Amino acid sequence: MKASEIREWNPDELEGELENLRRRLFDIRGQAVTEKLEDPSLLTKIKRDIARIETVIRERQLTGQAQEDSQSQ
Repeated sequence: MKASEIREWNPDELEGELENLRRRLFDIRGQAVTEKLEDPSLLTKIKRDIARIETVIRERQLTGQAQEDSQSQ
């Protein structure tokens, strides 16, 4: 998943995908502890995808605040 793709999503899609990835990370962590995990790099990939989505959400929050600040002046 690329950040440019994520930026095209609407806020509802971002929140939904973030929740799915967090749930998936939880499940994979459980597998890593209790079973043999087939692809250990999957943990890192999911963490990075979560970070990308959180970054895009934060960027949108900051641009919204900047727009509000410029309108109030």
